[in-house]
Amino acid sequence: MLYLQLFLSFFKIGLFGFGGGLAIISLIQHEVLAYGWMTEKEFVDIVAISQVTPGPIGVNCATYVGYTATHSVWGSVLATGALVLPSLIIMLALCKVYFVLSTKFADNVYFQNTLRYLRFAVLGLIAAAALLLITPATFIDTYSIIFFAAVFVLTILPQFIHSKQPVVQKVISLLSHPILLIIFAGIAGYCIYS
Repeated sequence: MLYLQLFLSFFKIGLFGFGGGLAIISLIQHEVLAYGWMTEKEFVDIVAISQVTPGPIGVNCATYVGYTATHSVWGSVLATGALVLPSLIIMLALCKVYFVLSTKFADNVYFQNTLRYLRFAVLGLIAAAALLLITPATFIDTYSIIFFAAVFVLTILPQFIHSKQPVVQKVISLLSHPILLIIFAGIAGYCIYS
């Protein structure tokens, strides 16, 4: 019965908890105290531990609550899985809708143009977030600005260059791969600032 309560509680939190990890802490606290899985002091300690460990605070908190409530790793797995399951289901459903629509309307000019313009909207949102991070504390010299510009250009390059040559496509794909960009920036930063 405890495992079912744990699953249903964290599934409900995952389904109705909007606003990120810190926003769902009060929902988790309500469920924890309502079922008596731990005291309020223990919950505050778990929230503090969840904030300092790597990963999303909501997922960390669910993992710790699941373990504390059941005294087993399976409780952690169950609580964490129940918390992320609604998001997984929603994303899979949206992906299915996207694939059905993109197949059904593959030849529709309006649909293709809408998708093309959405790319620029997403690009604008990412650029806006990046511009908010440009402060004197993060961009300490000219090299920082050069790295930012280079990574930005390499990131948006595939959106603007459409080549029929397979070699050119491979090179552009390789240059704009996110993991390679992170490695490139890390190596460059290490070489310059160490």
